[in-house]
Amino acid sequence: MAESKQLKVTILYDNTVYDKDLQANWGFSALIEVEKAPKILFDTGGSGEILLNNMKKLGVDPSTIDEVFISHNHYDHVGGLSGFLSENPNVTVYVPPSFKGVKNAKEVVTIKGPTEIHEGIYSTGELEGIEQSLCVKTEKGIIVIAGCSHPKMENILKTASTFGDVYGIIGGLHGTPAESLKGLKLICATHCTQHKEDIKRLFPEAYIEGGAGKVIEI
Repeated sequence: MAESKQLKVTILYDNTVYDKDLQANWGFSALIEVEKAPKILFDTGGSGEILLNNMKKLGVDPSTIDEVFISHNHYDHVGGLSGFLSENPNVTVYVPPSFKGVKNAKEVVTIKGPTEIHEGIYSTGELEGIEQSLCVKTEKGIIVIAGCSHPKMENILKTASTFGDVYGIIGGLHGTPAESLKGLKLICATHCTQHKEDIKRLFPEAYIEGGAGKVIEI
């Protein structure tokens, strides 16, 4: 059984800002720091320039990142990849099968199904032929980091639950009905989420605001 890990998620790129010194733009990216594991850049937003500028203002050195996890091949999640790789090509990039053509990375790994990437760190695999999510096992349960939740929340949570009890989700929730989040103890709805007000109203104790610069520690 995988050991539970301490997790720190720093949102680097989002439609809104938590830190007013940063720049907002349509897209999503987050730095995933897990105890005794490589640093992972989850998605890269839509612009390499904005991503790298926000990272600089947050004191995040691109050269310290070991891996990149791409949720899906939409511009607002992969648009900053080439810019990031120009700064740090010495990374492993995890991609779903629908995303091809990554250049200038040390290694590219295609993830086809549910996979343990590192101890206590998992990919759901590409669901519905479009998107994978990252899952981290913490003492409180599984935390899901999602790009846009295109495969529908029930499919994501069902797959994530094979790794352990799901505690919360961070990321874009797209058109997810608020009711489908029932039972989660942490909900950080970012980027493309369409029903934020409903989620806040139904789950006030679980909901936390996102935005570039937001740091979540579990």
